[in-house]
Amino acid sequence: MTEEPKKHRFLTIEQAAEELNVSHSQIRALLKTGELRAIQVGGRGMWRIGVKDLEDYIAEAYRRTAERIDAGEIVDDGEPDA
Repeated sequence: MTEEPKKHRFLTIEQAAEELNVSHSQIRALLKTGELRAIQVGGRGMWRIGVKDLEDYIAEAYRRTAERIDAGEIVDDGEPDA
């Protein structure tokens, strides 16, 4: 019987940035605006982002994007088609 790797409940800013493939500063901006929920822990106030909070943020981003597509608001950002 193989053991599954332990899944963490919280992510660091760096881990969340890697998950979304964005910069650390972009994650900090999302935290500052409240778009992405997080908590501060410890004496130095290190940020921790709940895995579920990140998943909720992603789901909401998909929903907003779908609304913008439906409204004809999406503008090509120059990225190549997949």
